[in-house]
Amino acid sequence: MRFILQEVIAGDATKGLPAFEEVNDELLVAILDQAGRFAAEVLAPLDRVGDQEGCMFKGGEVRTPTGWKEAYKAFCDAGWASFSMPVVHGGQGLPKLLAAPVTEMWFSANMAFSLMPPMAVGSVQALDHAASEEIRQTYLPRMVSGEWTATMDLTEPGAGSDLGAIKTRAELQPDGSYRLFGQKIFITYGDHDLAENVVHLVLARIEGAPQGVGGVSMFVVPKFLPSSHGMLGNLNDMRCISIEHKLGIHGSPTCTMSYGDEDGAVGLLVGTAGRGIEYMFTVVNESRFNVGLQGVAQAEKAFQMALEYSRQRRQGRDAVTGEKNVPILRHPDVKRMLLLMRAYVMAGRMLAYTAAASFDIANGHPDISVSEKHNCLVELLMPVVKGWGSEIGIEVAQLSIQIHGGMGFVEETGVAQILRDVRITSIYEGTTAIQANDLVLRKIIRDKGKSLGVLVDECRGSATECRVQLPELPFADELERLVLLLECCRNLVLERAETSVADVLSGAVALLRLMGTICGAWQLTRASSAASRLLRANADDATYLRGIIELTEFYFLHVVPQADLNARILLNGGSCVTRFDDTAF
Repeated sequence: MRFILQEVIAGDATKGLPAFEEVNDELLVAILDQAGRFAAEVLAPLDRVGDQEGCMFKGGEVRTPTGWKEAYKAFCDAGWASFSMPVVHGGQGLPKLLAAPVTEMWFSANMAFSLMPPMAVGSVQALDHAASEEIRQTYLPRMVSGEWTATMDLTEPGAGSDLGAIKTRAELQPDGSYRLFGQKIFITYGDHDLAENVVHLVLARIEGAPQGVGGVSMFVVPKFLPSSHGMLGNLNDMRCISIEHKLGIHGSPTCTMSYGDEDGAVGLLVGTAGRGIEYMFTVVNESRFNVGLQGVAQAEKAFQMALEYSRQRRQGRDAVTGEKNVPILRHPDVKRMLLLMRAYVMAGRMLAYTAAASFDIANGHPDISVSEKHNCLVELLMPVVKGWGSEIGIEVAQLSIQIHGGMGFVEETGVAQILRDVRITSIYEGTTAIQANDLVLRKIIRDKGKSLGVLVDECRGSATECRVQLPELPFADELERLVLLLECCRNLVLERAETSVADVLSGAVALLRLMGTICGAWQLTRASSAASRLLRANADDATYLRGIIELTEFYFLHVVPQADLNARILLNGGSCVTRFDDTAF
């Protein structure tokens, strides 16, 4: 993490930004060390507890696993809840680039516990942007401190990814508030016993509003209504009616929420009526970024466990020396799998941190042209971070089980839990296909490939730098070839969008995987350039730095061929999907 942050990403573009004014190497190291200790000492020991105990729903109340309450109190008392929150509302205001590795540690140590705190980050952003002054003053300081937690309530039994089909209704009251009636499903931490109040951001349709997305508004609906003195008042007319029994993340309550069983749940309109989905996507984008981080975080955990096991487990002969009973790390295919895992983790982590840095620059750089460029990168990379990052997590978890062999298939080692937990990441906050469609329709077709052009320029700049730092290796030339392949795919998407968009969407997931693979090559090329520069300067830890360069070589030889495969699928495979007769199944 320190290598990526200090040597690869942080540079001239982040210097001088308000969020970075107090960030130096000493602070960076201190924060990462403190976060690492908290993750290891407080959160990690509860991971297995949460998986085995799960949550309890009894008498209409949700109870979290043993130790959850104490851990959340310690989390807030240590200031982690307010870490990246706005200073004006009591937060510490640290940049997203620094929040990303810290949040990754939480997800690695205990994913089920760590799903809740980041929900407040996007919710605070949305309310700070669109809500009234009264709502901001009442809710934001308590949400920033962690005293009140947050959820986003979108999905309904009949409206999953199609938010335009939402039926939860809102009735205007004489005092300007609304009463909500309806049901929401799959609400993460929709109810719990960790904090004194839960603030729900709910999408609903005001009576008389038009059908479709343009008729959906966003409301603040608290579990307990705040009194005029800022204290908690009456319980709102809303309740959890069940929690889901899931494949993984057992320690995280996934709730079905009912609004308006009696007089209606009291809610306050956020911003302008009919713009609810627009406001909610501030929360959704933050959540999608975090889901990508969850994939990388669980991949890191799976890699660490597989590496440790491969060093301890002795079996078979060394294929070269003939030595008996050697650690399985010395078997070539085990070593190949470990390299593949580490390459995926490194590439996925760097891509997520790069997107975080672009977010900081887009929101704080005084030069509008620089800000706009990085905003383009953020918009373009978000579905890739989420879609590719979650797929990385699943793939690496499966490889970890493979390395553990039969011991990976049993629950005692804990590796099976990683696969069960990480499997949700490619589903919630928009499936991989939804991310791919977003990439094609909104991030390429809608802006005529402009944002993709920004990425192409960044990749070419990294190739030029690599050619200077590592002229003896083919990384720069290969990255240039991948850029040309990406441009070819972009041109095809724009061309076919006019006549056969269904063919393009049939290859959308292939395009997302292509983008992920190429972005991974871009990031590892950057890492190798930095490692080469440090080696020439006789920096410490030469073994680590040489390993980065060798890992990049492995990535280009073992992972990059997937880009060519996915390009072929995108370029040629769409029509055979669309013309297949539905009745022929």
